[in-house]
Amino acid sequence: AGTSLHAISVLSINGNVIGVSRELAKAIRETGHDFSFSDAQAAGAALIEAKPKGLRIGVPFPFSMHAELVYYWLTALGLPAPELVEIITVPPPLMADALKVGEIDAFCVGEPWGSRSVDNGVGELLLPGAAIWAFAPEKVIAVRAEWVDRNVETAMALIRATWRAARWMSDPSSRGLVTEFLSQPRYLDLPAELLEHALEGHFLINPAGEARRCEGFLEFFDGAAGFPWKSQAEWIARQLAVRAKTNPTKAAEAARDTFRSDLYRAAMAGLAHDLPSASAKVEGALAEPTAVGSMGGRLILAKDRFFDGRIFEPSSQQ
Repeated sequence: AGTSLHAISVLSINGNVIGVSRELAKAIRETGHDFSFSDAQAAGAALIEAKPKGLRIGVPFPFSMHAELVYYWLTALGLPAPELVEIITVPPPLMADALKVGEIDAFCVGEPWGSRSVDNGVGELLLPGAAIWAFAPEKVIAVRAEWVDRNVETAMALIRATWRAARWMSDPSSRGLVTEFLSQPRYLDLPAELLEHALEGHFLINPAGEARRCEGFLEFFDGAAGFPWKSQAEWIARQLAVRAKTNPTKAAEAARDTFRSDLYRAAMAGLAHDLPSASAKVEGALAEPTAVGSMGGRLILAKDRFFDGRIFEPSSQQ
C-alpha cells in the first residue's frame, strides 16, 4: 500500500531549462529558429522539425514537473509525448554527461545543471520552463499525512521557517552569499558564477556566449510563491491520470486534498504576509501580474499563462 503525503508548502516556482545537444542545436538553427528563449511555440515547432522522430529527452524523474512540462509542450504541438518521445531518467548532475556521450538529444532540468552543459561545451539552452507554463510549482515540502495530524504545530513552524528562508533568498542582496554557500563542495560543487544564472534570470545559451534574459525564471517568495494552490494539484493529477488512463476527475478530487492551503493559511496567521482569499484559481488565465482578492488586499499574482493560451478550470474555486 502507498503512503499518503500532503504538500504543506511550495518551495519554488519555475527554475527549469530545456537544452539540446550541439548537433541538434545546429539542426534547429537550420530551420530558421533564432533561439529567442521566450517563444515556446516557435522553439517546439523548430525542435520537432529538426528531430521529428526518435527524440530522446532526459528528465530527472519520470513523475516530475520536468516531465509534465515536456509532455504538455510537445503534445500541444502535435508530437504526442511520451508515446512518440523517449523519456530517459538522468540524475541532474549527470545530464551534461548524458548529452556529451549521446545518450540523450535534449533535456529538461533545473538550473544550474542546464547551464553546466553550456559551460562544458556540450549543450545549448533552447527554452526556460517558464516559457511553457509561466508559474509552475516545482519543489514542495511533502510530509506523511498521519505525521501532520499528530504534529500540527511542528508542521506550521516548518511552513513559517521555509517562508522566512524564501523571503531571504528572494532579496537581491542575498545572492552573493547564496551562491557562495551553494557552490561549496559539500553542496553543488560548482562555480558560484554558474549558480547566479538562475537567481538573476540571465543566461549564456551556448558556448559562443549568446546571452538571454528570463524574467521570473525562478521564484521563491513573490506572488505568494509558497502557497499550495489546490488548482495546481488538480492540474498535475489530471495530467498524470490521462497518461495512466485512469479517471481524471477522481484523480483531481484526491489531489486537491493533498495540497494543504488550509494549513498554510493557519501557519501564516499573524505574519505580515498577504495570502489569497481562495485556495484554487483558474490556472493559465493571467497574462500579466494581476491584483487578486486577498486577505490583506494587496496581493499581486505573477502571470501564469500556458504557452498555448489554454486555461485550466479547477473543480472548485474554494
